[in-house]
Amino acid sequence: MKNYLFKYEIWIFLVLAPLINTLVVYLRTNGLISSFIYDHGRFFALLLLLVSLINLTKGIEGVKNIFRPMLNWKINPIWYLFSLSFAFTIASLTLILKGFYNSIELSILFKLDPYVTVKSSLVILIWAFVGEVVWVSYCVRELSKVTRPFYSSQIIGFFWALWWVPVVYLNQGVILDLPLWPLFLNMMGAAGMCTFVYGHTKSGLCVWLLQFMLNMSIILLPVSPKIGGVPTYSLFAVLYFSAMLVLMYFFYPSKKIISLKRAN
Repeated sequence: MKNYLFKYEIWIFLVLAPLINTLVVYLRTNGLISSFIYDHGRFFALLLLLVSLINLTKGIEGVKNIFRPMLNWKINPIWYLFSLSFAFTIASLTLILKGFYNSIELSILFKLDPYVTVKSSLVILIWAFVGEVVWVSYCVRELSKVTRPFYSSQIIGFFWALWWVPVVYLNQGVILDLPLWPLFLNMMGAAGMCTFVYGHTKSGLCVWLLQFMLNMSIILLPVSPKIGGVPTYSLFAVLYFSAMLVLMYFFYPSKKIISLKRAN
């Protein structure tokens, strides 16, 4: 049994992750868990699933290896700047194109949401941490052992979006009114960008900031479907995905993503 789990570890996790999240959403839909447990529990259930599986197959060293990229912070500061600004730049470009197309004053469009609090930002930061550890530090690195990093990122992005589908269906604890096809495009773009940054830096910290700013940019600026409209969010998803493709094609390092132990 352990050999079977070890052999198909990544695929077992990718299948179980959306199923367990569907269970969490079912419990919330039927009032069996509170809103607080639902909002935070689905992320920690995802992390617990991964830690439990890796502990069974690779032991405590395998678990530690998942978190090791978070300790790699000695990288070129340009990558921190890139991670903090990339999504905000794409969101700004989205609004500029929207303004030109609809003849809207940019001063009207570029208004930060005043209701985004420090508390909500910290929550998003924690969620982004779980996302980095699970989807990039483990999934992308693991799948990149058998296929190219780009293909790995898109497979992971697809399953990442699948994980979000039940949450989108419930429409609670998520950016409201998300349409599915832009969501899938956005998550595949997000996985690709995380892979791109990790491939250059081997830093989970940098990827964490990149993913945090993706979520914050959609919320801070009027890009979300609820505030900016579905066409605006769809345009953002297309631009983010397209930018990822360009960066992957022209600037991705030639070497494969390898385990952190070998990288160091």
